[in-house]
Amino acid sequence: MQNLNATFSALSDPTRRAILSRLATGEATVMELAQPFSMSQPAISRHLRVLEEAGLITRRVEGAKHPCKLAPRGIAEIDQWLELVRKALETNYARLDEVLESQTVERKEKP
Repeated sequence: MQNLNATFSALSDPTRRAILSRLATGEATVMELAQPFSMSQPAISRHLRVLEEAGLITRRVEGAKHPCKLAPRGIAEIDQWLELVRKALETNYARLDEVLESQTVERKEKP
């Protein structure tokens, strides 16, 4: 989880999130990824470079094509961080439930 700042910075852009959503359905070339956007192929390549540097995608060279796919390790690191946050929230909510329950019991006991 060393790369979280770069990861969340990469995820802050809606175009990059859309690219990741597309790659969730399977590998795609740069040209396939560029199709739904009204921007140049070099602009898409810059977005892909940010995603690659953040560890969210991998690219390989097949002649003139550069297929991209999700990087499982990068996605797993996000999931690990979210799990830590989820557990902290669950702990806080459990403590809040206990406090609220004790206040409810105290109110019922008072005449």
